[in-house]
Amino acid sequence: MGVKLSGRSGQRFSPPPKEAPRCLEYRGGDPEELSALLSTTSSPLTVTPQTDGTLFFNCRFFSVGGTTLAKCTYGGDLLIQREVPSDKLLVFLPISGEACFGRHEFVSLPGTGTILEGEAMTGATRIVGPRSHFALFLERRKITHILSHLLDRSVTGNLDIQPTIDLTAGAGRMLMRIVDDMHSLTASQSGLEASPLSLNALYDAAIYLLLENCHSRYSAELASHVASPSPRHVKWAIDFMHENISAALSLTDIAVAAKVSVRTLQQGFREFQNTTPMAYLQDIRLAAAHDDLLHCDPGLSVADIACKWGFSHMGRFAADYSRRFGQLPSQTRRRY
Repeated sequence: MGVKLSGRSGQRFSPPPKEAPRCLEYRGGDPEELSALLSTTSSPLTVTPQTDGTLFFNCRFFSVGGTTLAKCTYGGDLLIQREVPSDKLLVFLPISGEACFGRHEFVSLPGTGTILEGEAMTGATRIVGPRSHFALFLERRKITHILSHLLDRSVTGNLDIQPTIDLTAGAGRMLMRIVDDMHSLTASQSGLEASPLSLNALYDAAIYLLLENCHSRYSAELASHVASPSPRHVKWAIDFMHENISAALSLTDIAVAAKVSVRTLQQGFREFQNTTPMAYLQDIRLAAAHDDLLHCDPGLSVADIACKWGFSHMGRFAADYSRRFGQLPSQTRRRY
């Protein structure tokens, strides 16, 4: 039996179910328990106490739609070793205490946020207790979707974003306020249930703020982008494709969601995106598969990843991927 597909048409299709909000809290003093808590399948880490005193931690996580907000408090000095980077963008906003993050040893003190991406988050992180911070774990696909809207084109690859942000003024102070509002909303189950859309809007606001105010490989293009905005039905179609990226969509499905005829939809994409709707869908699926091949659980095969993003024919997937990225999917997997 199918489930309702996200979109504006009210039609019924069969996407993966959306993730329900989750709130979990852990406290204790066992370094192995803390290691398991902070690890993911694709990016495990190891926690080692650095003092003879008693280790203490209190970590609270709220997750929705692939994005997580955490508030963590640590007592005692810790060494945290990460060998494989996470597949998310990590943003640490200190409240008190000191930390030193990753192989580049970014010092984290109150007033300065730390932004970690890719290999920068690997190596040793040192926590000098007592330490308390907020942490945002931002899904790469969500960031890519927002960037696509800002630039009015599909994007892929790392952000190469600056590693620090001043939290005492301007955009950094606003980011702290947004995160504090998120934490207030998630402080109780009633808050979680009362306003899930508000929480999603705050997550999006944090991503927009980082993209528009922190230097990255896209900063110059964001600053100079003056292209004519796509009409509403093209944006609706793009939203619909991103929200249902792995579903079996036809051109008619997309046109119905955008509330226009197939011909009008095709004309809009040719004029404002310089492509066709189905080619655009193919491109964002290939970009998602490429990102997974770079950052996903090593236990997943190329075929698993291809199927996840709606590719059922491995030969065509490999050929299309090779044209898009200049190498076979298996070569991307071996390289990383």
